Amino acid sequence: MTAVFPEWFYPGPTGGWTADMLDHLPPGAPRHVELIDGSLIMMSPQTAFHMLMLRLLESRLTPPDDLAVVREMTVTLGMRQRPEPDIMVVAASALTSLRTTSFKPEDVHLVVEVVSPESLERDRTTKPIKYSDAGIRHLWRVEQEDDRPVVYTFELEPAVKAYVPTGIHRGRLKTDVGFEVDIDLDLGTFIGP
Repeated sequence: MTAVFPEWFYPGPTGGWTADMLDHLPPGAPRHVELIDGSLIMMSPQTAFHMLMLRLLESRLTPPDDLAVVREMTVTLGMRQRPEPDIMVVAASALTSLRTTSFKPEDVHLVVEVVSPESLERDRTTKPIKYSDAGIRHLWRVEQEDDRPVVYTFELEPAVKAYVPTGIHRGRLKTDVGFEVDIDLDLGTFIGP
């Protein structure tokens, strides 16, 4: 049985999808689509863990005024690379318009990926390499371990343009990414009585 995709799914004669094409997907296209190596990646439905983790990080990250926390927006790393991290800390000056959909890597201070079963390989391998090649200084990867979050933190080592681990955090995320971070990782505070 051959799968039939809507007409918009096919990129046409350009030889693949490009970063600028994501801003012109038609109504009815999935809300969250990222571009990796010229291929569209559709996001699977998020779990409660994923949703609660995003809510916790978005509300508890408190960068200085020259930085802003954004969620589920893209970073354009190249013509065929436009991943969508779950959370980013970006230069506040990069939020030039309410129509902003993507950021330049030089405006991104931190990327956070909350791992889902379908994104495990991309979040552990593919995307970190692309982020480090683009010069993004900090990366956090959040995974679920026994129904609790564990946060792996990394910093770019500029001489080799690769991430080095700076910590593994369970229960509390306490680190420095150019500003102090101290976050209780208890997701129970976001679940009703």
